[in-house]
Amino acid sequence: MVLELYLDLVSQPCRAVYIFAKKNKIPFEFKSTELMKGQNRGEDFLKVNPDGKVPAMKDGDFALAESIAILLYLARKHRTPDHWYPSDLQKRARVDEFLSWQHTGARQAGSKVFLIKALVPLFLGRPLPEEKLAAAMEVLEETLAFFEEKFLGGGRPFIAGSEASLADLVALVELMQPVAAGHDLFASRPKMAAWRSRVEGAVGRELFQEAHKPLFDSKDASLDHLPPALREQLTGLLLKYIG
Repeated sequence: MVLELYLDLVSQPCRAVYIFAKKNKIPFEFKSTELMKGQNRGEDFLKVNPDGKVPAMKDGDFALAESIAILLYLARKHRTPDHWYPSDLQKRARVDEFLSWQHTGARQAGSKVFLIKALVPLFLGRPLPEEKLAAAMEVLEETLAFFEEKFLGGGRPFIAGSEASLADLVALVELMQPVAAGHDLFASRPKMAAWRSRVEGAVGRELFQEAHKPLFDSKDASLDHLPPALREQLTGLLLKYIG
């Protein structure tokens, strides 16, 4: 049976899985699961991932959730080139270190700015108070400074060494979230901008742009198709997330 990937490319973890599978020519069926349409709460999807989150995967009778688990499963099963998840103990540990940090580091900081700048005004019909955005931007800048010093220090072109790894792919899709909301965080950080260019080159610029198009289009989306109850539910979830 063909591998099934349940994805919404507005989601950064979904883009990482999509790019990795396409780059490594892993055959899969794209199962579009749009969060803003509530498709992740549908009965069929919940059979794949009862937690109702994307990405999710079905490989025959085997179902799997969580983007990092899916990426590692695909890398191991399809024996992708070693640089993605290095066999060298210390390089692999460096990848693992970033993948362990990013959930509460890059993910939280980048997502919050994207939601406040792009999605919350769409749902509420008005922007949040300026202090909300200012506080989120301060956390993002602190996170970026840490990321640059910790993970891009030492003169390495990539996080784990001389070639792009899963850590670089996951990092860059996370950091594109605030960029799509109009905050070009690379503009004032030449080291990070050069790293971004290297990562895009490693995965293929055309593929990278293709995967990110739904994200950049999302800020102009219409909510007219949403039932009032679903819109209210999603608005509540957004406001709860940003605090």
